[in-house]
Amino acid sequence: MTNMAETASAWNTTRLHVHRNSLLHMSFHWGHKTEILFSGWPGCSSGMYALALIFVFVLAMIVEWLSYCSIIKPGANKVATGFFQTAMHTVRAGLSYMVMLAVMSFNGGVFLTAVFGHAIGFLAFGSKAFRNSGGADKVPDLPPRK
Repeated sequence: MTNMAETASAWNTTRLHVHRNSLLHMSFHWGHKTEILFSGWPGCSSGMYALALIFVFVLAMIVEWLSYCSIIKPGANKVATGFFQTAMHTVRAGLSYMVMLAVMSFNGGVFLTAVFGHAIGFLAFGSKAFRNSGGADKVPDLPPRK
């Protein structure tokens, strides 16, 4: 009976030790040794971490573009327009969840990259800073997120 208790105690100690050395964190941390979105990615490579940050930044910008783009022509078939808007909304929601899951890696660099990606995306596609002032404002195909 003693051997069984010692084995269980050793197993729990080993499991706790492995958990502490894993790449998964439950509080914000800094550094390139992390996992983002996929098991083992980007791993411990600084170059892959930079690529992951670029990926999250572009993903956040695409979410903003999808929130403010207007590609449906006035007078288009209402049923086709409804299906297209639904498809665009589905893609935007999926990409938004991917950005959220990346942020849930609790890596400070990923968090800041996602925030800046949304900010730059809004500046480029949602704000009036880069729009033509002549003519009526275009109405986006999808309503802005609330």
